[in-house]
Amino acid sequence: MKLHLKKPLAFFDLETTGLNITEDRVIEISILKVHPDGKEEIKTWRINPGIPIPEASFQFHGISENEIEHAPTFKAVGHDIAAFLQNCDLAGYNALKFDIPMLMEEFLRNDIEFDLKSRRLIDVQNIFMKMEPRTLKGALRFFCGRELKNAHSAEADTIATYDILKAMIDRYQEQEYEDNLGNKSKPVVNDMQALHHFSQHHRNADLAGQIIFDDQNREIFNFGKHKGRAVEEVFSQEPSYYDWMMKGSFPLYTKKLITAIKLRMYGKSVKM
Repeated sequence: MKLHLKKPLAFFDLETTGLNITEDRVIEISILKVHPDGKEEIKTWRINPGIPIPEASFQFHGISENEIEHAPTFKAVGHDIAAFLQNCDLAGYNALKFDIPMLMEEFLRNDIEFDLKSRRLIDVQNIFMKMEPRTLKGALRFFCGRELKNAHSAEADTIATYDILKAMIDRYQEQEYEDNLGNKSKPVVNDMQALHHFSQHHRNADLAGQIIFDDQNREIFNFGKHKGRAVEEVFSQEPSYYDWMMKGSFPLYTKKLITAIKLRMYGKSVKM
């Protein structure tokens, strides 16, 4: 089926040195850009991360240090990646929890402007886990009736994710879903705004889900001793908590968000 798009939708997948978004680095990114007229473009970059690839990561994706020894750094190709994603909504498998936060860390680390606010973010895994909790390999077999070849290759996983989303919409567009509060709806439809909302477990304020929005649209902490409390309230009563977070190993995007909140408290603003 053809997706109903008002702007390009970019499916992407990362291979990395590990799973820590603040310390690990991207070594491969593949992007499949689908245009509203149905045209498809795919680009893949191999990237020298500048740090060693642990054996466990090599066993997962099969990319060795020798293969990327002469590849460009993210700083060298990051502007090209951002340009390819210009005006695109973003989609991926586990994208909200890992791929999007990891990509944003690389952009911020290399001073590359990339605004997320105007983009719809669709996590195919979250839709799948809510409707049929399985793996990418199982999803492709279940929805598309074929086996995933070259699993953990960024390009193969990206194409599989695209095919799964199309098959999901065909299967679930008339199926009812009931959330934890008993609310019933038919949320899986061929509309990127609806899928953007249904993809998310929380309304994240940052990308790592450490700060989320509550029912009054306030940013609240989703971790630690202040979990459930408003960020502004904590910063007002315990100013040192902001300093502790800025010095800690939090993602750069999270630090940028709490700085914006801090400045807002003093009547200033900063672009996210």
